[in-house]
Amino acid sequence: MKKIICLFIFLIILVSCESEKTKSYDLVIYNAQIIDVENESVSGGQSIFISGGEIVEVRKSIDKKKFVAGQLIDADGQFVMPGLWDNHVHFRGGDTLVEENKDLLPLFVAYGITTVRDAGGDITPSVLEWKDQIANGDLDGPRIFSSGPKLDGDKPAWPGSIKVTSEAEVVAALDSLERLEVDYVKTYDGNLSAENYYNIIEETEKRGLKVTGHMPMSADFMKAVSLGLDGAEHMYYPLKACSPAADSLTELDLGYGMIEPLIDTYDPELAAEVFAKMSEENVYVTPTLYIGKTLAEILDVDHQQDSLLKYIGPGIQKTYQGRVEGAKRAKASGSKMREKMEEISVRMIEPMENAGVKLLAGSDCGAFNSYVYPGESLHGELNALSKAGLSNAQVLKSSIINGPEFLDLGDKYGSVKEGKVADLLLLENNPLENLQNLQEMTAVIKSGKVFTREDLGKMLQDIK
Repeated sequence: MKKIICLFIFLIILVSCESEKTKSYDLVIYNAQIIDVENESVSGGQSIFISGGEIVEVRKSIDKKKFVAGQLIDADGQFVMPGLWDNHVHFRGGDTLVEENKDLLPLFVAYGITTVRDAGGDITPSVLEWKDQIANGDLDGPRIFSSGPKLDGDKPAWPGSIKVTSEAEVVAALDSLERLEVDYVKTYDGNLSAENYYNIIEETEKRGLKVTGHMPMSADFMKAVSLGLDGAEHMYYPLKACSPAADSLTELDLGYGMIEPLIDTYDPELAAEVFAKMSEENVYVTPTLYIGKTLAEILDVDHQQDSLLKYIGPGIQKTYQGRVEGAKRAKASGSKMREKMEEISVRMIEPMENAGVKLLAGSDCGAFNSYVYPGESLHGELNALSKAGLSNAQVLKSSIINGPEFLDLGDKYGSVKEGKVADLLLLENNPLENLQNLQEMTAVIKSGKVFTREDLGKMLQDIK
C-alpha cells in the first residue's frame, strides 16, 4: 500500500514538473485586442500562441518565463482578426500570361487577403502548383482553393473549360476534376444546356462535391436549388427567380437579352419567397457588386491614372480592352443593362441578408476583368456591400466566415481561436467600427509567417 501511495505522489510531482517546463512557440502575439466578428465583440489583453502555422492557444495572461518564442510581438493594444478571403478571383490568359498571373499573388497579401477562391481559368496546372508551393511555404501568396477548369457546353465561353454535352460526359468531367483534387465545381454558361446543368448538380450532390457558378438562362434557378445547388456567382440567376415573367421570357430563348425585362418585372414579394427558400437550402451567393459598378462606368472613368495599374503586366492590361469595346457596343445599341443590373443587385442585398441567405465577398478580379485589381477590389466589394445596407460585422462575415463555411472549413478558419489556421491581420483600429480601418494594417500573418508593413511595401516594389 505504501508503495502505491509513493508511486501516486511521484506521478503527481512528475506531472507538476512537466507543466512547469518552458514551452516553445514559433510566434507569440501579446497585448492584443481580438475581434470576434461572429459575435461582434472584442476581447482585450489577449495573447496568441502560434506554432506550425496554427493557433495553439489563446489566453489573457502571459508569463514570459514560461515559454520561448521564435518571434514575439507586442501588439500594444492593436486589433487582431482573421485574414480576409476573396471568394471569387481568376487566374487565366493562357501560357503566355502565367508569370504575369503569378506576379499578382503578392498584391492579395499586401491588402490583407490571406485566402482566395479561384473560380476557374485556363492555367490550372500552374494554379495548382502555386497552391502547393504556398501551402508548403515555398511561395508567398494567399492560400488558394480552386475549382480547376469550368464545366461548359460544346462551345465554351472561356478557353480551358471542359465540354459536357451528355450525362456520360458530365460523369467523365467530374471524374477528371476529382483526379485534380479540386476544391469545388464551377459551371459556366457559354452554351451549357439546362439539362446538363441539372445533371452536373445531381452528380456533384451524389459525390459530395460543392457546385456553384453561372446558370444557363434557359434553366430554372429554383429547380437547381431543389437539386442541391450550393451557390450562385453573380446576381443574374437569383434575379431570374424573382420575376413572375421568367417562364415566358425563357420560352422566347433570349439568353441574357431577358435581363432587362427581368429587372423591370422584379417582384419583391416573390423575391422574399425565393430568398427564404435559398436560406433554407443553404445556397450561397457571391454578388460581385464592385465589378458591376466598375464595368458599368468603364467609359466614364480614366483608368490610366489608377495607382495599381503599374502592378499589372502588359499582357493582362491588353486583355482589359475587351470589356471597353463591349461597353462601346452596348452604348451604341442603347443598352442600359449593366447600369440597371447594378441598381437591382444593390437593391436585393439587404433582403437576402435579412432572409438568411449567406453572401460571399468576391471581387472577380483577374485578366479580362478590366481595372478590377487584385487586393484593392475586395476592399471595394466590402464597401459596396456596406453601401447596400449590411452592417460592418455582416460585411466582414461575408469574407472571413462565409468563405470557409462554403467549403466546410469553418472549423479551421473564421476566428482567432485555438486550433484555427494562423492567418491574421494586425490592425491599428477596429473595422467593426469603420471598414476603412482595414486599410491600417500593421502586419499580415500568413500561416504564422509575419509580413510587416515594410515587408508588404517591398513585395509591391518587387512586382512594380
